[in-house]
Amino acid sequence: MPALPVCDHYAGVEARMRKSLALQAELGERYGRAVFDATLDGEDGAPVGGEHEHALLIAELVNSADNRYDRVGARVHPVRHAAFDDEVHTLLSRCGQRLAYLMVPKPGDAADVAEACRRIDAIARDVGLARQVPVHVLVETHGALRDVWQIAAHPRVESISFGLMDFVSAHRGAIPAHGMSAEGQFRHPLVLRAKIEIAAAAHAAGKTPSHCVVTEFNHLDALRAAARKAARELAYTRMWSIHPNQILPIVEAFAPDEQDVEDAAAILLAAQAAGWGPVRHRTRGKDTLHDRASYRYYWHVLERAHRTGRPLPPEARSHFFPETDTP
Repeated sequence: MPALPVCDHYAGVEARMRKSLALQAELGERYGRAVFDATLDGEDGAPVGGEHEHALLIAELVNSADNRYDRVGARVHPVRHAAFDDEVHTLLSRCGQRLAYLMVPKPGDAADVAEACRRIDAIARDVGLARQVPVHVLVETHGALRDVWQIAAHPRVESISFGLMDFVSAHRGAIPAHGMSAEGQFRHPLVLRAKIEIAAAAHAAGKTPSHCVVTEFNHLDALRAAARKAARELAYTRMWSIHPNQILPIVEAFAPDEQDVEDAAAILLAAQAAGWGPVRHRTRGKDTLHDRASYRYYWHVLERAHRTGRPLPPEARSHFFPETDTP
């Protein structure tokens, strides 16, 4: 699976897009890597009739020196929208070498996703772009949820996000507004079903499931609780942010606990010393046996700690992440 940052921050207005890149660079200096992706929004950010000009602005920002880590993507309009081809052409021709991904919203079904990928790749060939820009998909319609396993299995799809607001709206008032709240989105059966189905399909296909927004952007306790539920109970490995205040709480919620990191490091170091055969390890006062099945689990814990800027025991860092080891 691609090791994507655990937070995906959206901004569509020029001032906020520039602020997002500045914050990405600032936090990158602190943690040594981009701890969140910045998605520049061409769908909700572009004024009606100004889609082309907005795509030019996004391309300019992706190519700018403010994009320090090449972790800036773009959301375009749905594949059936008249602006889709022009937006994709503008972005791939002007910043395709540095664009981290394209987010495709509102597919009606798996056929829409396949068509979007086909047109993206055709435009890439037309503009002479050698690399394949990863495609992220926003599942927010009944048809896309029905086809989510097929969508996840598409070889061009890297990540699947859940579009809470449009999904609830698609029920024509049958899901109450509380189903879009930080608490209610984890309680309403239809919303919870959608989240679980997306996460299961993504993991089965080796793709990254990305959790939806929390709109109460100033209620950070609610955000933290939602992010922990998404990560610990629903198996999401990434989450959307719509306000700069949400970024670090999301990163913290998706990072493993300190004790989990210490356990993972100790178990993997012992396994490496044993040639990856079974080992016995005392974990939190109990003797436990581990083999390659649990080694895979603890590797993901250690890798997620590294990705979220958690400090690693020096020996584990030098053995498993030598490129970041410092004298």
